[in-house]
Amino acid sequence: MQPDQKTTPFNDQPAGSVPPPLSPAANRKSGTGKNLSILLSVCLGLFLVDAAVSFIDDSLILLCGSHGFSFIRELTSVLEFVMSVGVYALMALTPMVPKRLFLPIPLFTLTTILAVFPFLIYCFGQLQHIDLGFSVFQVILGLALLMWTQGSLKFSWPLVPENRLGSRGFSWVNLSAFVLVTIFGLVPALLIYLLLCASLAVNHFSEGFMALRPGGVTVEVRKYVRNDGKMIELFPMAHVADAGFYRQVSQTFPSNSIILMEGVTDKDNLLTNKLSYKRMAKSLGLSEQRQEFTPNQGKWVRADVDVDQFTPETIDILNLVTLIHAKGLKPEIIQKLAQYSLSPEMEAKLLDDLVRKRNQHLLEEIQSHLPLSDNIMVPWGVAHMPGIAKEIQKLGFQLSDTHEYMVIRFGGSGNQGKVVKP
Repeated sequence: MQPDQKTTPFNDQPAGSVPPPLSPAANRKSGTGKNLSILLSVCLGLFLVDAAVSFIDDSLILLCGSHGFSFIRELTSVLEFVMSVGVYALMALTPMVPKRLFLPIPLFTLTTILAVFPFLIYCFGQLQHIDLGFSVFQVILGLALLMWTQGSLKFSWPLVPENRLGSRGFSWVNLSAFVLVTIFGLVPALLIYLLLCASLAVNHFSEGFMALRPGGVTVEVRKYVRNDGKMIELFPMAHVADAGFYRQVSQTFPSNSIILMEGVTDKDNLLTNKLSYKRMAKSLGLSEQRQEFTPNQGKWVRADVDVDQFTPETIDILNLVTLIHAKGLKPEIIQKLAQYSLSPEMEAKLLDDLVRKRNQHLLEEIQSHLPLSDNIMVPWGVAHMPGIAKEIQKLGFQLSDTHEYMVIRFGGSGNQGKVVKP
């Protein structure tokens, strides 16, 4: 009879013997959980770092105008965006990623990107304060997620322990649900939201002279009258549009009207190429205003400025634009665009030359021709309409009625104008 073998207090194996190895499945599960825990911890840590850097950068900009952290913030923001996309894809691939913990990260990233558009439209001057608000919320969200994983506000590694992970490594049901929600829920919602923002932007910045409808792009022609019987009609124009739009507008001018035409002249040949929209019109299947818009009634009067009244900076930009229109986006032209930086001062000069200076000249032409005709027609670009409308109302003109025209019809051709009483 052999003597009894001693056993350890933790198992039934004899003392000194080697425990049996784990099964291959158990080994894979343990290794996957550890690697995933480290990966998710890095993701959460990067989210917290980006939150802190964003908060510091926004605070320094608002308090003392310093952009010392802006480069670091750009770097962390790009990494955080890539990480958010990766986390979303990882949640689709494996149910081990806790959705209640990590779904808020890509949702926050997507929300901050989408929320910028309405603020850009209506609150551009307050954008820096809004950025600070987002940064504060990101800090709060990051700390809340950390407390959820750790049980308290502590930074012990890994930030996401293995016991927070799910048990299943892969599920077709989970993957199918993510794909279906993304394709049939998230993507259509994003498209609808972006179209809505585009419609709001067009309406806001044109002050209602242009609108983005489900059927296409429309403009609103407005008629202003004065007590002495004088009438000014503003026709928002587009450089490229359906040919029917130009023909229809051309037929509305009275025979006794004066038509103040838009079109910058270049007597000294300061522009290296002629500004033409033929390439754009052809690529979009539309017509060019210069070719199709030919009013057959009324007296044409050139009412625009010459290029020599623009600043040298504006002329340089126009030469670059005309080069693109003439030759297209070739590699060497793209390189020139990449090297060209537009400072805030240059933006102000460009706006002053292309809009304000030309509007002032047009107003002088309007006042000089009012004694000569009771009907003044102004077929100018949409960007000029809000400023001109304000100025002519100062001269005693009041809005009488409006006509809406389809400039570009989506999925078809032809134009039908309609009268809309104010």
